[in-house]
Formats: sequence, C-alpha cells, structure tokens
Amino acid sequence: MHEPLESLRIVELGHVIAGPLSATLLSDFGAEVIKIEAPGHTDMMRDLGPKAEDGVGTWWKTLGRNKRILSLNWKSPEGRDVLRRIVETADVLIENFRPGVLERAGIGPQQLHEWNPDLVILRVSGYGQDGPMREKPAFGRAAEAMSGLAHLTGFPDGPPMHPGFPAADSTTGLMGALGIMFALFAREKGLARGQVVDLAVFEALLRLMDYPVPVLTGARLSPRRNGLRQPMDFAPGGMFRTSDGVWLTVSAGSAETARRLLRAVGGDMLADDPRFATLGQMSQHMAEVFDAINDFVTARTLQQVEEEFARHDAVAARVLSVEEITTNEQILHRGDIVSVEDEQTQVVGPIPHLSATPGQVRWLGRPPGADTTEILRDLGFEDADIAALRKAGHLGRTGEEE
Repeated sequence: MHEPLESLRIVELGHVIAGPLSATLLSDFGAEVIKIEAPGHTDMMRDLGPKAEDGVGTWWKTLGRNKRILSLNWKSPEGRDVLRRIVETADVLIENFRPGVLERAGIGPQQLHEWNPDLVILRVSGYGQDGPMREKPAFGRAAEAMSGLAHLTGFPDGPPMHPGFPAADSTTGLMGALGIMFALFAREKGLARGQVVDLAVFEALLRLMDYPVPVLTGARLSPRRNGLRQPMDFAPGGMFRTSDGVWLTVSAGSAETARRLLRAVGGDMLADDPRFATLGQMSQHMAEVFDAINDFVTARTLQQVEEEFARHDAVAARVLSVEEITTNEQILHRGDIVSVEDEQTQVVGPIPHLSATPGQVRWLGRPPGADTTEILRDLGFEDADIAALRKAGHLGRTGEEE
C-alpha cells in the first residue's frame, strides 16, 4: 500500500509539541521523519504525563510515532557534519527553538540552504522570528492568552480559561504541516526553491478563531465570554443538561435549522414567532431562545430529548467522556482509534481518510537513539566511524539504542 508522502524526508530538530506534531501529522501519511535528540537530553515529552504499563510516556508514544530516532550532538563540529549529510538528503527541516538558537550554532537558514537549496524549513517560535517580542519566552498557554482564546473561554462573570488540551501547540502543529505542504507545492511548481515557513504559536489560533477581528473592526462589537451559550449569540444553541444528568450541546447554523430546533423545544408557536423569523432577529432575543431550550432539555431524559430532536431533524450531540470516545460505535467504525502490533496503548489514527493512499501508524514512539546506527549506515558511515563518533560523545551511548 502506497502512502502519499512516502518519498518525503523530514529532519526534526524540534521538541515538545508544536514543531514535532507537524512532523507526526506528515509521518502518518508516509513521510520519513528523522527526529534528532541530543545525547542525554531527550525530548521532555518522553517523561511528561502518565506512563503506559511498559513505563513509556503515553504522550510520547503518539507524538513520536512513525519517527526514526537519532541521538546526535548537532552543535559539535563532528555532529554538525553528520547533520549536513542528513540535510543534503532531506526535503524538510523542522525546528522550534527560540529565535537565534540555530544561527548561534552556525546552522541558520542561510547555512542550511547552502547545504541544500531546496530544503523547506519550518521555524516555530512563541512570537515569530522578528518583531519586538521575538526574544520573549513563550509556551502554548501564553499563545492561548495572546490569541484571544482564553479571553473568550469561560463564563461572563468568571475568569478567562484555557481549554482542556494544548490548543495553541496542537493547532500550530496542524498549521505548520499545512505551511510545509504549501512550500513543497510551490517548489514542485517551480515557483520557489527552499522556503522558510515562519510560524508563531499564537498565530495558528488567531487564524482559526478568525471571527473576533472582523466582528470588532467591522461590526464594532467586542466578543466576550458567553459561558454555556454560543459565542456572540450568532445562532441558537449552547450546553444543556438533561434530567438524568447527561450534558448535550445543541446548535443550529442556519435559519432553517434554527426553526427546526425551536419547533422541537417549543412547537409551532415558538418556531413561527415573528421575532425568530431570521437569525438576525433571533440574535436580538437569544436569551428567550436559550431559556426555551434549557427548559425543554432539563425537564427530559437523554432518550426523550434525542427522540424529539430526531423527529424534527434538529441537532444535539452528547458530550462524550474519553471512555465513551474509545467505545463509540461511529468512531470505531471510522477506524479513528487504532492499535499497533505489540502495543497495549491505542492512539488516534491518521486523519483525514484518503480513499486510495490512506495513512497508517507503523509504530509508536521509540526509545532514545533507537535508529542511530542504521541512519548513519544509510548515510554511508562505516561502523568504525560510528563507533568513534559515539566514543567521542557526538552520538548517544550504545545503551540508548535498542
């Protein structure tokens, strides 16, 4: 079975989530990823969070999946030479250090492009490679604050809140993968050779949230936290709890679906009320709409609500726990939770689904230095040369390999 990116070689110098996730997403579809870790200084994702039964971090298992692992001190002259030989054969290099780290090590974009003019370089940093904040340290939560996400999450009378997953890092990984594919397509079309993709962690969220800026600048409205209701009351909906304690999210994205929702919770009298003829008019009376939905849902069991909503073709979705996600028949039917041979840990499978060249999870995150010898042999190093590099400390110890 062929994969769409099976001829693509990516060098990953990144760490933690934002940069490495870009490589992971592309590796799901066949890209060969060589992840480089310094001897004795492995990616902190190996140790962050709960451990699986085999003692390996579960986060690392999925973030490090499909990657070949090289233990190399790329800051030493000898290690830099090894890196050069890898870069010469690569299509993409990913890094997410603070601006200036690569330049101080003598391997900034100018040097990398001397080695390989066609190399696409993804540079992920907190605030970007330029600007007055470029030197400031930042993590995902700082980006969630700067993008406006935290400001819009929570209740109106409560504090700003972060979401329940690393939203900034994850969306940056997705946007970084997209940026890489843009640059590769431009290269393929002869529009540009190797490009530098400069991505600040806050920018991915800023772009995906999108609506607050035109709402403020165009409509002169300031988006706010809205608790269990829809943001800005654009359309009826929100989060509601049934009489048997199940949380549902209810939504409508058009005037037609909104009327179906109103008919489900209040009959023809509510659905045909002239105050709710359009979404624009509805937004002026959203408190009444929210209360009507809330009264309907809270007085009924989950089964009763689902039956009535189904009868009117209205939208309500049960809020699933993680346990329910891993047993949900639709998720399992789609193949979105996958197993890997000899692994107890399951992970989310490659998404999206491609009809002819689907992705796959070939293995989960491997031990430090697991592929060092094999990678160097592929580059033409003799075993004696590899042993000498290891003895001098430029490669990880033999014990770090499988």
